[in-house]
Amino acid sequence: MSLKKQAAVSVSTQELERLLAAAERASDAAAKVTMQYFRQSLNVDNKAGENAFDPVTQADKEAEIAIREILSSEFPQIGFYGEEHDAVESESGLTWVVDPIDGTRAFMSGMPLWGTLIGLFNGENAILGVMDQPFFNERFTAANGLSQLRNASSVQTLKTRSGISLESATMYCTTPDMFVGDQEKRRFEGVKDAVQLTRYGGDCYAYGLLAAGHVDVVLDCDLKPYDIQALIPIIEAAGGVVTDWQGNSAVDGGFVVASGSSAIHEQTLKILQMP
Repeated sequence: MSLKKQAAVSVSTQELERLLAAAERASDAAAKVTMQYFRQSLNVDNKAGENAFDPVTQADKEAEIAIREILSSEFPQIGFYGEEHDAVESESGLTWVVDPIDGTRAFMSGMPLWGTLIGLFNGENAILGVMDQPFFNERFTAANGLSQLRNASSVQTLKTRSGISLESATMYCTTPDMFVGDQEKRRFEGVKDAVQLTRYGGDCYAYGLLAAGHVDVVLDCDLKPYDIQALIPIIEAAGGVVTDWQGNSAVDGGFVVASGSSAIHEQTLKILQMP
C-alpha cells in the first residue's frame, strides 16, 4: 500500500492534542522495546538482498508492533503506514506514518543518533510529528504550530537559527555515498562547497538539531515517507522549511532538503537545481 493522496482532512486543535498524546504514549512503548536491545547482541537481517544492505533488527519489528497496538486501539479508524509491517488502510482519511528506528545502522553499531518517528498524514500534509530519542531522554514534538523539545527536566519551544548566511551555515547529510548519479553528486558538492561546515550521520536527529537552531541545512536522498513525515511539522513549526530538491512537498520522501530559514532554503534550492 502507498499513502493515499486526497483532499486534506480537517482536524481540530483539540483532536490534534489527543492524537499527539497518543503518539507520545506509543513512543514510550517503543522506547521500552528499543532500549532493551540497544548495545546488546543483535541478529541483523538484510532486507535488500545480495547486492545492497538495508538492515532490520528484531528491535525494529517489535517496536513497530508496540506503536501500532497503542495507536490502533485508541484510533482504529486511522490508517497505519510503517516501515516493517503491512500497512492498514485508513477509514478516516488520516494515516499514522511510522519508522520505529530511524537510523538502524547507527542503532546496530551502538551509535545513539537514532530515533523513533511517528507522524500523522491528513491526505495532503504531515500535520503532527514525534521524534523520540530514548537514550538521550529527548523528545521532539509538533502539533498545532508548536514545536517543542522535552527532556527529563525541561520543555523548550524550538526555533530554527535565523540571520545566518549560506556561507556561514552548518549542513548535515547522512552520508555522501547516497548520491550515486553524476548530477546529484555534483549538486551535493555544490551545496557542500557553499556552506561553512558539513557533518555526516545523525539520521533523524540531524533534523531535530536543525529545529533546535544548531544546524542550518540537512540534505538527503532516497527517503521514504516514514523517514521524513514526522520531521516536517517539527521543523516547520520551529520556523524552518522542508521540501524536495525541486521545492515541492516532501511528504513522499525522495530527495529532501530542510533549512532553518526561507532565505537559506532558496539559496540551497538554486544550487540543487543547477544543470
